[in-house]
Amino acid sequence: MNMNVIMSQYSYGYKCYYPSPIPLLLRCTTTNNNKNPHCSLSFASLPLSDSPDAGVKIATEANTVLSSEGIKERIRKLFNNKVELSVSSYDTAWVAMVPSPHYSLEPCFPECVDWLLDNQLANGSWGLPRHSPLLLKDTLSSTLACILALKQWGVGEDHINKGLHFMESNFPSAIDKNQHSPTGFDIIFPGMLDYAKDLDLKLPLDPTVLNAMLRYRELELKRCYEMQPEETEAYLAYVSEGTGKLQDWEMVIKKYQRKNGSLFNSPATTAAALTHHHLQDAGCLNYIRLLLDKFGNAVPTVYPLDIYARLCMIDNLERLGIDWHFREEIRSVLDETYSCWLQGDEQIFMDVATCAIAFRVLRMNGYDVSADPLTQITKEESYFNSVGGHLKGISDALELYRASQLIISPDESALRKQNLQSSHFLKQTLSDGSVWSDKLSKYISQEMDDALKFPFYSSLERMANRRNIEHYNVDSSTIRVLKSSYCSSNIGNKDFLKLAIEDFNICQSIHREEIEHLERWVIENRLDKLNFARQKTEYASFSAAATIFSPELSDARMSWAKSAVLTTVVDDFFDVGGSVQELVNLIQLVEKWDVNIESDCCSEQVRIVFSALRRGISEIADQALICQRRSVTSHIVEIWLDLLKSMFREAEWSRDGYVPTMDEYMENGYVSFAIGPIVLPALYVVGPKLSEEAARSSEVNKLFKLMSNCGRLLNDIQGFKRELEEGKLNAISLRMIHGGGETTKEEAVKEARRIVESQKEQLLRLVVKEKGSMVPRACKELFWKMTKVVHQFYFEDDGFTSEDMMKAVKDIIHRPIACHLDDEFPIIS
Repeated sequence: MNMNVIMSQYSYGYKCYYPSPIPLLLRCTTTNNNKNPHCSLSFASLPLSDSPDAGVKIATEANTVLSSEGIKERIRKLFNNKVELSVSSYDTAWVAMVPSPHYSLEPCFPECVDWLLDNQLANGSWGLPRHSPLLLKDTLSSTLACILALKQWGVGEDHINKGLHFMESNFPSAIDKNQHSPTGFDIIFPGMLDYAKDLDLKLPLDPTVLNAMLRYRELELKRCYEMQPEETEAYLAYVSEGTGKLQDWEMVIKKYQRKNGSLFNSPATTAAALTHHHLQDAGCLNYIRLLLDKFGNAVPTVYPLDIYARLCMIDNLERLGIDWHFREEIRSVLDETYSCWLQGDEQIFMDVATCAIAFRVLRMNGYDVSADPLTQITKEESYFNSVGGHLKGISDALELYRASQLIISPDESALRKQNLQSSHFLKQTLSDGSVWSDKLSKYISQEMDDALKFPFYSSLERMANRRNIEHYNVDSSTIRVLKSSYCSSNIGNKDFLKLAIEDFNICQSIHREEIEHLERWVIENRLDKLNFARQKTEYASFSAAATIFSPELSDARMSWAKSAVLTTVVDDFFDVGGSVQELVNLIQLVEKWDVNIESDCCSEQVRIVFSALRRGISEIADQALICQRRSVTSHIVEIWLDLLKSMFREAEWSRDGYVPTMDEYMENGYVSFAIGPIVLPALYVVGPKLSEEAARSSEVNKLFKLMSNCGRLLNDIQGFKRELEEGKLNAISLRMIHGGGETTKEEAVKEARRIVESQKEQLLRLVVKEKGSMVPRACKELFWKMTKVVHQFYFEDDGFTSEDMMKAVKDIIHRPIACHLDDEFPIIS
């Protein structure tokens, strides 16, 4: 077996450590487009003959990589092929009921009648073959619709009797609150029962349950009429199968017919218009004929769904952390979606969830999209109080909440309002227990809870990936429910989960190799001998692995982690460990750079700190030289000098009792917060070429300042009490001092948080902006990733002390994900 080929699957241009019982070191060189690495493999220690099991283990891991290649090929085909969508017995039954325009006693689509006869399940029902026991309302609805269609045309007596027996046995489920209800069930199902009477169909149903159903219909209609008139009209039009001849069908067609001829992209509603109104609308007929040509003798419950399904697939891949395997395919889909966005495609702008996910995914991937269409689609004040909003309720609100966090301008006040409304709606939904009553809604409940607990600006990618994998791991596939249930391999797919687990564990084992390397590096540089210095090796590695996790970015992670260790040491040195003489000496040594360490260092502490600094900077510069093909040592040294001088200035202020103005404090504080030496050198080794002009541009400086201001203020908010007790000044205490005694702590904190919000929005705007930017996107993302890190680290307490953070370190670096595929389907409203 050619190990070079196997290894190249997880190596794209940089040094990588492959997870193996035998330490392996792979170095790759690439072409300019980074697509064709040429790798050489060397064994760093134990020979194969000394380990009887080593060959078996390496072969197993090689097979895992080859297996993942097969999975990736299957996923790629989902991008290239048509969106796969299950057909719906319920909708097919309504199409089967449509009478011929030439002779009303014959079906217009007899092939659908034949399909119903051929596709009854063994228990007498119709629906998805593997329906959940908590989807009996869906099955009852589908079964009744199929019975009505067969009865209307006087065929399939045995099928009808079997179906009626199923209905009789399961009818109590129609009023069971623990069952998942399809959209409009309490209106549509009683409406079909009324139609059964018209057909003189004897239904052997419990009158107690029947009366309860009629009460539920009254309550549902009452709730509808409490909404805004437009919302009521749209909802009742969508569920027109349940209102039948009472519906104003001419109004429905005039107001809600789509360009493709359908009503709401719903085959059932479209067919009901042709059945009940006997209106032979050419658009409705052509829509149904198109579906039958496409899907055979049956139809899906919604069509078209291509844009939504493909965006869901991209979103799933991103949330599971495996999108980096499909960058070209994703870019192609997003280009097409952006074109549809610009053209005002109905698939996007007539559906809340599709519009929200399109806006979010496009904006985060650098496409210039306005928030106006998203805020317009939900502009009515009643939206979050309506029955299901634009028909799909909770999942719509969740997508709106996720999208509305992407505020990048003060002008997007409507988006901000939408964020508050959707957040309130989700919290209320969780607190009143309306979702928990349905066991199959556990998935969506968990999604809501995670979205609220972990806003995207504070959710570290790898932590989010792990949560999503573990939730997805419980539910191996996804069924979605509109008026009937449907599934699509583009939306829910076991291959997504399998690849995500393999990818996570392989990346994690690389990260473990890296932390072991970092720990050795700390010892080799004698940093463990500095009694004043906090030992934060694991946290340094964690912050890198949790944000820049893919295997080819090993050099970027090591640059990030080493710099994080060094900034912690330097911070402690200036804070508690060094005398004034030692601090001055260290700055002078860095300024001169080429010095005699033995003779020019005034103490052993300075010797250790400077030696580690020089070695760390030189190692990062060496890697940058390979990536950039030019020396960047002087720039990295400048970055460190800026930090040392800013820290010295703060030490002087403290020593002299000087109280700086807020402007003085922040101008110095954004540098002294000490994340510049972590992020700025990493720009050179994250992949793209970065010209000297770009590296020293005002754009990079702006990104750096916005990122650091967020970190400085968040740190000061959380550290206020501790620093006050230590007699130190920070942004909160200074605002109170300069407020002349009239500014309270609460007011100072509120103002600091307002500034953080504003700076964060400006930062995100710069990161996603492509037009006029001279900084590569991969470089700009490092600033955003670090902002997420500081939000995470200072979310609840000052620094790295919470038990949750300790657990996060274990989850990201040490604890693999077990491969477990559950056959239960999650249900998304």
